[in-house]
Amino acid sequence: MTLWQQLTTIGAVVAGTALTRFLPFLCFPAKRRVPDYVRYLGRVLPAAVFGLLVVYCFREVSLFEGSHAIPELIAVLVVVLLHRWKRQMLLSIAGGTLCYMALVQLVF
Repeated sequence: MTLWQQLTTIGAVVAGTALTRFLPFLCFPAKRRVPDYVRYLGRVLPAAVFGLLVVYCFREVSLFEGSHAIPELIAVLVVVLLHRWKRQMLLSIAGGTLCYMALVQLVF
């Protein structure tokens, strides 16, 4: 990339980040009530995003080929157990990822 392209890319990333950070505060100031629809989205979207991620992660897993989805199922079990134990999302995600990578690289 040329210097101009690099600076343009950095500027676009900075502008996009700033816009996504400041726009909610501009659209919904503290003195005004947040619309019910936006509150509803705030309640349901986190679960929908995680559901989408689960579907995305398992889209190419086959029970009938390769390792028969054993490392994936073990990693999911680790995620669930870690989350039920500590209630720390990042710990659960990191633990499941490390478990899956160790299983795939060293066992299967």
